[in-house]
Amino acid sequence: MRRGGEIRKARRGEREPGLVAQLRRPPGGRDARIMLLAQALDRAGTGVWAAACVLYFTFVIGLDAGQVGILLGASGVAGIAGSPLAGHLADRFPVRSLLIGAHLLRLVALCLLLVVTDFALLLPVVAVTHLGDRAAKTLEMLFATRVAGDRRATYQALSRSSANAGYALGAGLAAIGLAVGTRSAYHVLILADALSFLVAAALVWRTREPRGCGLVTAPAPAAAAPQTAPAAGGRSPWRDRGYLRFVLLDIPMSLDDSILAIGIPLWLVSHTTAPHELVPAFLVVNTVLVVVLQLRVSAKVQGPRRAAGAVALYGLTTLLCCVLLAAATGGGAWAASAALLAAAVLVTAAELMRSVSSWELAVSLAPREARASYLGVAGMAQSVQKSAGPLLLTGAVMAAGPAGWIALGAAVAGLSLVQRRASLRRLDALAAEPAPAGAAAPA
Repeated sequence: MRRGGEIRKARRGEREPGLVAQLRRPPGGRDARIMLLAQALDRAGTGVWAAACVLYFTFVIGLDAGQVGILLGASGVAGIAGSPLAGHLADRFPVRSLLIGAHLLRLVALCLLLVVTDFALLLPVVAVTHLGDRAAKTLEMLFATRVAGDRRATYQALSRSSANAGYALGAGLAAIGLAVGTRSAYHVLILADALSFLVAAALVWRTREPRGCGLVTAPAPAAAAPQTAPAAGGRSPWRDRGYLRFVLLDIPMSLDDSILAIGIPLWLVSHTTAPHELVPAFLVVNTVLVVVLQLRVSAKVQGPRRAAGAVALYGLTTLLCCVLLAAATGGGAWAASAALLAAAVLVTAAELMRSVSSWELAVSLAPREARASYLGVAGMAQSVQKSAGPLLLTGAVMAAGPAGWIALGAAVAGLSLVQRRASLRRLDALAAEPAPAGAAAPA
């Protein structure tokens, strides 16, 4: 009995500290703590603009629905280039300086919205804003991979928890401006977002660039001298078929974002009897669960092989979510509401697993000497999903009715098994690869 009590105490002592304690002492120390604060403020500003942009373009600028769709669609396509561009530059310049530049680029582009009202001019301005957004997110990931090292999964969990809290705060602040509804109120919201970029840039400036100017991970002591110019002889992700396969399969592994933001609300409105007032609850459920559970999920998905297993769980969870959405069309308002809320919980669970597994695999499947450029290409998956996902859901899945959701869930589940198998095979190939950096990448 006494020994059993000691074992239980030891197990309690081995548990990961809570969210607040980890935010105070995150992997990477002082620099990581500053970066997490910068990300939270950045996402707060993003939450303000995300909640207000469609209404601003419609009621202040005077664009019709078609023009707003073209504007946001074109900007999403432009954002796809942000990730590989950031990764390419990070192989040659300090990540810290590039991230400051990305924040300032977004600051200038957003301030131009205060004076630009012509649709033709709005297209490049909003496109540059989205390009800077995607570049900044990739650079934040590169910085974290460098400073957090092997504890990058824990850092990613802290990053998502703080970012979601910031995003929710920004959306709440936007509600005040939207309630006022005047042109000046919308301008204040734009300036609030711009201010978040300025403060984030100032905070990033306070961090220290780790040694090894283009390297995502600081060079090992024994190999510090030979790694002064990794980009010159490093591999190209564009010629690495195995890694490109991972990125391609990662696109459907990111569909949880579009399902939550677009699929579930539109399905509620157009195909169920659930009350429309339920729509905000989906975001609340998602935000609360991510903030509370992301750290615990990341603790169970440590290492690339567990991350590969989490991909399969992602597919199964997404399939169950889609089955519930298909079933929500039957029964009354209460049954539909329960099914939709359960679907929101499941798609959030899928998001929790994807956010850790996708990043862990993107890092682990890339050769160490060229991780920056590889991670830049990996970042394209979410950008492509943000552009193509809404079109897939509205143009094909929901048009096919409940059967469309079943087909989508089955497809994602099947592709998740393919992704898991391919990832494990590549991990084995990388582990057996000889030391020289010039060796051919495994397919």
